[in-house]
Amino acid sequence: MENKPPIRLRTISEFHQSRGLAQPEHPLISVIDFGTIPRSADISDKSWVFDFYQLSLKRGIDFKMKYGQQAYDFDEGVMGFIAPNQVFRIEHGAPTTQNRSGWMLLVHPDFLWNTSLAKTIKQYEYFDYAINEALFLSEKEEATLNGIIDNIRQEYHANIDTFSKQIIISQIETLLGYSERFYHRQFITREKTNHQILHRLEELLNHYFEQEDLISTGLPSVQDIADQLHVSQKYLSTLLKVLTGQSTQQHIHHKLIEKAKEKLSTTDLSVSEIAYALGFEHSQSFSKLFKSKTDLSPMEFRQSFH
Repeated sequence: MENKPPIRLRTISEFHQSRGLAQPEHPLISVIDFGTIPRSADISDKSWVFDFYQLSLKRGIDFKMKYGQQAYDFDEGVMGFIAPNQVFRIEHGAPTTQNRSGWMLLVHPDFLWNTSLAKTIKQYEYFDYAINEALFLSEKEEATLNGIIDNIRQEYHANIDTFSKQIIISQIETLLGYSERFYHRQFITREKTNHQILHRLEELLNHYFEQEDLISTGLPSVQDIADQLHVSQKYLSTLLKVLTGQSTQQHIHHKLIEKAKEKLSTTDLSVSEIAYALGFEHSQSFSKLFKSKTDLSPMEFRQSFH
């Protein structure tokens, strides 16, 4: 069977359109009733990549899913987590007579900028490729999470303002905190199954961009990354293209832009200082790359928060 690049959905509006749903009331966040999503055969046997987070609690599931290249165990679990820029695949399983129910919370990373959650959301391990179990909930646990989603839905359907956004962020943090508690309860004795290349690449890039002295090292080259992962440059790029639809260089740039957005939205550093901190000798090169990836200049992105 021919390996095809995954289908990338860059916006929450694109997700709604792909599932035959009305347009979201807010471009950067959406709460969807899983039972109202039309069944569609054309989403299966394909790989997908989202540019936003998806948290979901689903019952009556009649499909299998692979996250990275590992099977995501939805047979026993009901809750799943997908992070931006990570690949998954839906495969139809045996038909079920159960009614579909539950919810999906979609959150674009840009909704989180300039909030505490922009940094802390990356710390939750259940978004990692190394995790391949869905989360099974007791009735009490499910009721707790459903109550939080109801609060988010109530604010989401209102006109989102400065106050409601912070309320939603607080509710998402609470949702993630409870999920982490339930996850550790469920998998406290488990061994993680690593999807080795993708997982190690994520760790490598995260570690690299946490360094303080990037100007002395410069941006990592594709060859540098391949060497540290102990694979050839060609093998790595081919593997990543098949799995995620992005080249090694695009993965490097994705992490760079993510770090740049964090600094632009949470610090008072000038664009030149941010460019230097991220390993650029010339701020013009940084600004050009940032605009090519976001359609905004660094200053335009920063001003969107004021």
